[in-house]
Amino acid sequence: MKKLSVLFAAVMMVVSVGMAKAQKIATLDVIGVLNVMPEKKKADTDLKAFLDTKQAEIKKKADAAQAKFQQYQSEAAKKTAEENTAREAEMKKLSDEIQQMNDKAQKDFVAKQDAAYEPIEKKLNDAVSKVAKANGYDYIMDANSSAFVFKGGPDATAAVKKELGVQ
Repeated sequence: MKKLSVLFAAVMMVVSVGMAKAQKIATLDVIGVLNVMPEKKKADTDLKAFLDTKQAEIKKKADAAQAKFQQYQSEAAKKTAEENTAREAEMKKLSDEIQQMNDKAQKDFVAKQDAAYEPIEKKLNDAVSKVAKANGYDYIMDANSSAFVFKGGPDATAAVKKELGVQ
């Protein structure tokens, strides 16, 4: 029984020493850092241009389909039932093509976005890791997170920006 008490006391001492070690926590304005990175600005510009191009292509096709639809509606009374049925099938096909273009554009955009942002995220994460190690931070948390109730620790944003070479 005495050995058990000594063992329990030793375990409690080890646990309390481990808990007594204060952890250094810093915050980081991730969005603020990303918004000043030239790579992010270029990626955003490229992605916007890509999206604008895709939207213009889809709009052109949709406008052509809308004009054809209006033409078919105005001529419907003068056409036979078979011609109107064929025109309806053609309009359905055009509608499906536009929907497929939309779906493909979204998939292409997401893939392009992932490819563009991956090296930026890696660069940011590497800088954060360097700053954390250099300053002895155990944790660096996003300052924009709504999970924070209190932010009183050091802010690592300036150090990460310096590491990245951005202002």
